[in-house]
Amino acid sequence: MNELPTTSPATDHHAVDDAVAADTTATNRRAQLLSTEHWSLLATRSMSWNEAFSRTSMFLSTLSAATVALALAGPAMSFGSAFPLFALVVLSVTLFLGLATYIRLVQVNNEDLYWVAGMNVIRGAYAELSPGIERKFVTGHSLDPEGMARTFAAVDVTSSVSPWHMLVTTPAVVAVISSAIGGVLAGLLAAQLSMSLEVAIVVGIVVFLLAVVALIAYGRREANRYIHRVMRSRGLDTHPARRSGG
Repeated sequence: MNELPTTSPATDHHAVDDAVAADTTATNRRAQLLSTEHWSLLATRSMSWNEAFSRTSMFLSTLSAATVALALAGPAMSFGSAFPLFALVVLSVTLFLGLATYIRLVQVNNEDLYWVAGMNVIRGAYAELSPGIERKFVTGHSLDPEGMARTFAAVDVTSSVSPWHMLVTTPAVVAVISSAIGGVLAGLLAAQLSMSLEVAIVVGIVVFLLAVVALIAYGRREANRYIHRVMRSRGLDTHPARRSGG
């Protein structure tokens, strides 16, 4: 005898409906988890920038206080031999705080790139869940240089950042101010070594310029190293020539 079918068309229909419902539930759950992670990255990015602004404000407040202290101590000491020593101590502490702030700001910038990269990955997952939705994104949804540049308002963060743009960022402002403090310290030390005023001024200017170049070069080098490390971890090429086929 031929065996009778063990399932009916109605049973098959219900099984298909259950599979579709399960798939929809899994998709919704994945979208919810991605959305939660997205908001977590946004909150972390906000906390990083709040820290950057707080540290910058603390440095500038300390610098203002140091300037006021020098202005009050000078007349009180009749600008005698003790005043340069006092100025060296106060400015040294201020310079240390400036350098520490600059290094931390560079780290915050790199961390910000990491959070942005994470959000780009999540947007890419959104595009997989809902094909075509990427056309509605203002920011990027991939980790390639073009996607990252789109998130950073069309700035190619991997190779073509203008040096002039570097000078207007918060880390660069702190670097220039810290370099100026270093130049003043160098000039004071030169004067304490019985050098002429002209020589002391030249020493201060040279130290200032060298410090600006060194700090900005440090920031660019750390940023590029961080970018390449993140890209390599995702198997992406960051070399401009190879990206363009050259």
